[in-house]
Amino acid sequence: MGERLLPTVLTVLILLAVFALIGMGWRNRLKRQAGVAALPEVPDILGTPLLSVAGTYVATTSAGDWLDRIAVQSLGLRTNATVDVFDDGVLITRSGAPDVYIGAGALTEIRLESGMAGKFVEKDGLVVLSWTLGETPVDTGFRTRAAAEKTPLRLALEKLLPHDGASTPSPQA
Repeated sequence: MGERLLPTVLTVLILLAVFALIGMGWRNRLKRQAGVAALPEVPDILGTPLLSVAGTYVATTSAGDWLDRIAVQSLGLRTNATVDVFDDGVLITRSGAPDVYIGAGALTEIRLESGMAGKFVEKDGLVVLSWTLGETPVDTGFRTRAAAEKTPLRLALEKLLPHDGASTPSPQA
């Protein structure tokens, strides 16, 4: 028994040290991101969604840096979720975490990616919403449960993007 006790105790101590370091890193990230704005309030009346898609909320990261998860407000936690697209914005209903409402005016880009924040899938397997949270540009990743739902979701989200105001030329008579 004595020859197994020392390796067991050492293993437990090493695991405790690793978990303590992970916890310290997460707390430091929370402190560093304390200036990130609060999530927008979900409007009381949203109406009927134009499209509703189930899948996985991957994470919200700093825009352009797919490894820098936003830790505040549980935005860095992967959860099951549903994306509802409305005329005025997007509601991401997350299981076990606060809902995320993104107004259409906050959206800056919709694109497909193959990975972010430790989740890697096939080419163009994630729908990524680029938007501004207060003054902070962020990217939110979502993976649809069914691959066939990815294109309709992307197209519905692209319709919410602000237009640059340039009008298409009218045909000459």
